[in-house]
Amino acid sequence: MPLPSTTIGRALKHTRSIQIDAFARDDGLWDLDAHITDTKTRDIKLASGVRPVGSALHDLSLRITIDTDLTIVDAVAVSDAVPYPGFCNTIGPDYKKLIGLNLFRQFRQGVKERLSGIHGCTHITELAQILPTAAVQAFAGDVIDTRDGASASEQTQQPFQLNRCHALRLDGPAVAQYYPRWSTAFSLPTDAKSSS
Repeated sequence: MPLPSTTIGRALKHTRSIQIDAFARDDGLWDLDAHITDTKTRDIKLASGVRPVGSALHDLSLRITIDTDLTIVDAVAVSDAVPYPGFCNTIGPDYKKLIGLNLFRQFRQGVKERLSGIHGCTHITELAQILPTAAVQAFAGDVIDTRDGASASEQTQQPFQLNRCHALRLDGPAVAQYYPRWSTAFSLPTDAKSSS
């Protein structure tokens, strides 16, 4: 469902695009390539000069290499377009500080301690913060077991995604309907059971 329409006129001024691609590598590791761009719908005057309409104010990339335990074993950051050339684009090597962090064990706190404020690029650090959920999506079905408990009677471990968001809480109706083996203390109404 799209966002609701508005009756108030509005003009697009800024677009931020974020893309993350996940790659399974031949050596058993995984790469998460994250990219962020900021563009304006008009020429923008910066202290370093004018950026013409449509040209990137920021064009930044971060690649982290992780093992299947979600621990970062390598990190590379590059800045192809920045507002202060020769300054912003010198921080890339500092993103090696991500090595050793685990995406699921106080990752955001570790990023903040190592790369916040003057110790990093605001936008690359922000990009790093969204990598844990991207890794989960990449690993789903390949590395992380997400099978329906009802269809796998031999399954002994609860699927990874359960009890990690409001929809998939163990005592909720979605788990009762789609993962009944793992459901706790909730019964579906009769009409919901017949539609599944």
